Formats: sequence, structure tokens, C-alpha cells
Amino acid sequence: MANFINFFYAAILSGTPLLFGTTGEILCEKAGGLNLGVEGMMWIGAFAGFYTAWKTESVFLAFLVAFASAALGALLYAFLTITLKTNQNVTGLTLTTFGIGISTVLGFAMTENAGGNPQISSEFMSKLAPIEIPFLSSIPYIGKMFLNYNPFVYIAIVIAIVIALIFKFSKTGLAIRAIGENPSAADAAGINVTLHKYLCTIIGGGICGIGGAYMSIITLNGTWQSGGGVVGGYGWIAVALVIFASWSSAKAIIGSFIFGAFTCLQYYIGQFSFLPAFIREMPVSIYQMLPFLLTTIVLIISSVNSKKISSEPHSLGLNYFREDR
Repeated sequence: MANFINFFYAAILSGTPLLFGTTGEILCEKAGGLNLGVEGMMWIGAFAGFYTAWKTESVFLAFLVAFASAALGALLYAFLTITLKTNQNVTGLTLTTFGIGISTVLGFAMTENAGGNPQISSEFMSKLAPIEIPFLSSIPYIGKMFLNYNPFVYIAIVIAIVIALIFKFSKTGLAIRAIGENPSAADAAGINVTLHKYLCTIIGGGICGIGGAYMSIITLNGTWQSGGGVVGGYGWIAVALVIFASWSSAKAIIGSFIFGAFTCLQYYIGQFSFLPAFIREMPVSIYQMLPFLLTTIVLIISSVNSKKISSEPHSLGLNYFREDR
């Protein structure tokens, strides 16, 4: 039982950056923008957040700068695709390449300047310790599984729920959904299509950046990995998770933690004595591959699943030309 609880706890921690990335991309896609630059925005947020934390020792500034930096990258994507009408797929892939490239180069410069892999102070990391809820966190099993996480686990869940509620119950959410389904009709109804698309893209990109900062600061225990394994493909998994969650940020909470379980399974599979020996003794590389294999399976199933396709915003990936109304 203890092994399972530890695995569950690790799955929640591993799934949290995925939840940030998925929620940010859902916000963008609901307005019709197919931003494949999630990986790049997470990388930008990872470096900006880490560097700010390293220099300022401020948790608030670190994650604010991560949000703002990734949002700036998303603004560039928005300008190119919404104003200049460039191809969304190509622009998103370019943003990923740019984000990974500039963050890697700046990361190497930071490492060289520090004389080795930079390390955030223990005083800073202590501010991100799990929140102890009096009496509740000490409840056997339940306390460890649900009530003993760092603040950003709860922030990710709250953001996902708030966005789901906005889409379901608010006029703003209705306007965004209308733009995603039929921007011409939304425009004719008096909705400012361009403004809503810009805001959704920029805010969504910023949320992805927080996920990147979570990985570089919390997941990697405050040590910058100059070899390039900071985000490690989580942005691509987040893109697939949008489909897995049927463009619902509430469903993304469950989906992110499921994928999180697969990402950390390699560290716990050997402890599950109830499994056959050949499963527990399989090469680690196989378990490292599982999250990406599951991502591929999700994309294949969604491509032939009419129910999944019907959940997709109808104008997703299509540029809106107002003069064609």
C-alpha cells in the first residue's frame, strides 16, 4: 500500500506541469488557435522562471516572469497568425524551435557564468514545500494522497476548474466558444473576434510557461539541466492531452495525472511485487517511452473517433478573414 501511495503522489507531481500546458492550450484552441508551440513556450517559461528564481529568490517573481516570457512568445504567435494570417501549424512549430533554441543557448550561458549547473538556494526551495493542512494532512493514506502537495499543484487545479467554469457559465466563455465554432457568426453578433483570440492565445501561452517553470524549479529540484532535458517533450504530450480531454480543462485534470503516472512509472514498477517478474524487470527505456507511445495512441484513436472530432472547435487551425464574411 505504501508503494502505491508513493506512486500516486509522484503521479500528481509529474502530471502538474502537463495540466498547466494542457489548460493553456485548451484556452487557445477554444478560440480557434492551433498553437503547436506549447513545447517552446514551456521551455521559455522554464528558463525565465529558473533564472529569475536563481537571481531574486522570489517565488512570485519567478513564476510571474515565466508567465510573462511565455506570454510574449504567444503574443508573437498571435501577431503572426491572427494579424498576418500565417499558417498556424508552421508558426507553432517555429515557436517551438525558437523557444527550445533560445532557452538552451541562454541556459548554457547561465551555466558557464555559474561555473557549473546553477542551483537555486534551499531557502527558496523551502517556500515550495508541501502545504501542511492541520489535522487533514496527517490522515492516514488520504492525507498523503490528496492533501500534502506544493502550492502549484493546487494552483494548476484551480486554474483548470476556473477556466472550465468560465466556458460553461460566463458570457466571456460563450463568446470564446462562439469564436471557436464560427468566428463569422460571432463577429456578426458584435463579438470582437481579434481581441478574444489575442487574449486567449497570450494568457494560454503564459499558463504553459508556468508549467515550464514548474519543471525547471520543482521537478528538477532547483538545478538547471544544461543538457537539454528540462521540459523533455511534455509540451507535445500536452497537445495530445487536449484531445484526450475533449477540449475540457476539467477533464484535463484527470488526463494529466494519468499521463503523469506513466511518466514516473519507471521509478516504481520494480516495487510492485504483485506484477509478474518479466514486467518489473523490463528495460527502463521501455517505460520511458510509454508516455509518448500513449500520446501516439491517443492521436490515432481521436483521428478515427467521430465523437472526439465533434468536440473539436470547428474553426480550429483556420485563419479568420473578416472581409470574407
